[in-house]
Amino acid sequence: MMNQEFAGFPEAERQIVYVRSVTVSDLPEEMRDQIGDIETVYSVHRPNGERLALVLNRDLAFSLARQNDFAPVSVH
Repeated sequence: MMNQEFAGFPEAERQIVYVRSVTVSDLPEEMRDQIGDIETVYSVHRPNGERLALVLNRDLAFSLARQNDFAPVSVH
């Protein structure tokens, strides 16, 4: 029988953010103009949908989230 208190998962202490691919053609025109010829970027956003960042690739999105003490989760 286990009577030991569960401390939780390490990631649970950090706020979750979601990482998903975004088709550049779906972005506002002023953003598309800045991005150039790239077709897909990655969005880091809060559970409420607020976009925190757009970056060039998935690895960079996860790295950016972790560097800012977020727990990134992939969304399809």
